[in-house]
Amino acid sequence: MFLIILRIIYAVTCAGALLYVVRNSESMPAPISQQPFWSYLVMFAITQSVTLIDWLVPRKRLDLISAIYFGLLIGTLLAYGACEALTPFVAEPLLPTARLVVFLIMPYICISLLLQTKDDFRFVIPYVEFAKEVKGGRPLVMDTSALIDGRIADMMDTNVFDNELLVPDFVLQEVQDIADSGDKMRRARGRRGLDVLAKMQQNPKVDVRMFDSKGKDVTGQNVDQRIVSLAKLLGGRVVTNDFNLNKVASVQGVDVINLNDIANALKPRYLPGEHMRIKVIRDGESFGQGVGYLDDGTMVVCEAAGGMIGKEIEVVVSSVLQNSAGRMIFGRLPTSSVPAHSAAH
Repeated sequence: MFLIILRIIYAVTCAGALLYVVRNSESMPAPISQQPFWSYLVMFAITQSVTLIDWLVPRKRLDLISAIYFGLLIGTLLAYGACEALTPFVAEPLLPTARLVVFLIMPYICISLLLQTKDDFRFVIPYVEFAKEVKGGRPLVMDTSALIDGRIADMMDTNVFDNELLVPDFVLQEVQDIADSGDKMRRARGRRGLDVLAKMQQNPKVDVRMFDSKGKDVTGQNVDQRIVSLAKLLGGRVVTNDFNLNKVASVQGVDVINLNDIANALKPRYLPGEHMRIKVIRDGESFGQGVGYLDDGTMVVCEAAGGMIGKEIEVVVSSVLQNSAGRMIFGRLPTSSVPAHSAAH
């Protein structure tokens, strides 16, 4: 609405100023004084072409505009200084041509240099701001799965991260869509993500910012691709527990903080031959296997324990399988604990 009012005021101002010029055209060049009406229309069309261009390009990048502005300004100043310095050394007949060449070359060089280095220096009108300092260094771009998972909010309370956390608008929209889903389970997961985000925003230890991706060079067919593109554009890292997103980001050279990897790294280490105690909960997928869980949720598969459901047994670790999806421990019963029928089998 404000832009519409501004454009109307600009058009009325141009119309009045040009009308004054045409009415006092006696001192103007012959084309204007001889054809005041057509001269008025041509000049008014030229002034309103600026409004047309402004309307056709609604999304403008401040860094590009600033780079061109400062490049033109600095280039003009350098060209003026160079012309003054060259005046004593250039012959009088060649001086106008030399000045024209310098005034054409210097602004171009400055604008080109600033456009190529705009990612190293951020130019903001009316002042120059060097690379923006964000809390803790590179920002962390949140994924939908990380918000729904909820562990990131608990990690923030431990002061492990002091980085700025960015929640893109399209991620928030996806969480809201999940929260509005007709499926009861999906709706509960979406609401959990919104609750986690609200908790993080209220935490004074965390710098959480909603990020508007409009006008940014974020392209892609789905949310995962847009997250990776945004992290690459901002020089940040992706926070997720999505295995596929982890792989996509790694392939494109974007650093990833995988919550599952952090959780696995903090779990107690078990080496082959060590003993542990578990309660057998159910049968395993293979014949004779029993499955139990440690306090941290790690699954333990024990051979020859299929007939011990509901019992607490001692297990000897034989191997450990770990990846981004989690950790699984395989074990066996101590020799003295193997049931006779299992040993015979």
